[in-house]
Amino acid sequence: MEQRSLKLKYSENLFEEVISEDQLRIAYKAVRSNRGKPGIDEISVEDYGENLEEKLRELIAEVTNWNYRPMPVKRVRIPKPGSDKERLLGIPSVKDRVLQYSLKMSLEKIFEETFSENSYGFRPARNQKQAVGKAKELVNSGKDWIVDIDLERFFDTINHDRLIHLLSLEIKDKRILRLIGITLRSGILDKGELIENSEGAVQGSPLSPLLSNVVLHELDAELEKRELSFCRFADDCNIFVSSHKAAERVLASISKFIEKKLKLKVNLQKSKVAPSTKVKFLGMTIACTMMLISKVSMSRAMEKVKELTPRRTHQSLEKQIDKINQWYVGWSSYYSMTETPSQLQSIEAHIRRRLRAQLVSNQKRRRHLDRKLIQQGVRSGLAHKTAYSNHGVWKLSHTAATEQAWSKSWFRQMGLKITSQAKKLHWKSLTVWVKLC
Repeated sequence: MEQRSLKLKYSENLFEEVISEDQLRIAYKAVRSNRGKPGIDEISVEDYGENLEEKLRELIAEVTNWNYRPMPVKRVRIPKPGSDKERLLGIPSVKDRVLQYSLKMSLEKIFEETFSENSYGFRPARNQKQAVGKAKELVNSGKDWIVDIDLERFFDTINHDRLIHLLSLEIKDKRILRLIGITLRSGILDKGELIENSEGAVQGSPLSPLLSNVVLHELDAELEKRELSFCRFADDCNIFVSSHKAAERVLASISKFIEKKLKLKVNLQKSKVAPSTKVKFLGMTIACTMMLISKVSMSRAMEKVKELTPRRTHQSLEKQIDKINQWYVGWSSYYSMTETPSQLQSIEAHIRRRLRAQLVSNQKRRRHLDRKLIQQGVRSGLAHKTAYSNHGVWKLSHTAATEQAWSKSWFRQMGLKITSQAKKLHWKSLTVWVKLC
């Protein structure tokens, strides 16, 4: 009771903390480190940082006098992988991002202690790897049937009134609630047209991830009340049960709760009940007690390799390798949680083969390829046999001669990043992956 009263007392004076110059300065540094693009005012993070102290004092005065009005966010459309649909993102102005980050810093301290242990998204010291690790633990315990719930346009359909009500249960400083309210209703500038928003939280705002957890904490509490095992990362929620029949029952009842109580929409076409081997959670699949990169994620990675290594290109090999590295280092860093390193190795092998195909194709005549292979250290007899075979470019890219000429070490010397070397290939991981794919 004493801890609760201290929290309420603290939350009554949040406004002064949020608009303190010290906290706003910390918030600006966080916004700068994220390297985001300018909002509709076209003021970059670097531009805003010039005469920062003066700008922060102006912001404090605007908010204190209630002259502050957040600018409409700039809408950005991002194609969804494997779909003709788009993800709608929003870019607030830098000034608005600074204030929103300061709000996040203060609210996070209050709400973190209320959130569920089974919630992993957008929280300090929590990440996707922990969420997938927990999912693996649940599957290995025998709960290998998964209720995979898909919330339709979650961020775009958050009910503002309900969100403010949930915030008010912990935040007694009404000035903070008012500030969040005008932030939520800032509007959207889409192709020159101003759109008023009466619902939703902008994906791209520093505050929205925390607000999404506030909204979905009700779902967490309901699942815990029913003693159900689950993992949630933002709006990606999986519930783990022991049988198909139980999973069907849970999907129906929880969908009803989400739509009636939370006022959110469940996408029944994408929500499903399936064994763990058929479910993708944060890009991973749990099978045979192991974490694997899902077939969907592997397929998308192969498509990305194809996009980065077109059959015909005017770009130099060095430039292509730079672009490949920019994508692959980040991708493989995330998916390094896989317990089947053969999956990473297959992506890397595909990259090298696509680049070899280009190198072969660049040799306009058979004799040119023969000469090039010899220059690269291939025996003349093998080079001649390979170059003058009837094979096409793609098959030539996977021959002993071309793999010797442009070997893994050669590509490494050219700067191509290889991340799978540190992991040893285990026969079990290879067998499991082959069966699933």
